[in-house]
Amino acid sequence: MTVSIAPLLLRPEEAADYLGIGRTKVYELIRSGSLRSVRIGTLRRVPATALTDFVAQLEQEPA
Repeated sequence: MTVSIAPLLLRPEEAADYLGIGRTKVYELIRSGSLRSVRIGTLRRVPATALTDFVAQLEQEPA
């Protein structure tokens, strides 16, 4: 039996794919504080939960 585990941390490029936006926009959102991220040494990673939090925040904003 093979168990598949979803990644907890995503590369910015992967986060961009999930959100349907470009990599540059992800870095822009990280810099502005709109999208949470963590550093592991020199690497920048986006927690999977940060994506759902970001989308939930967008849904709360008036249209």
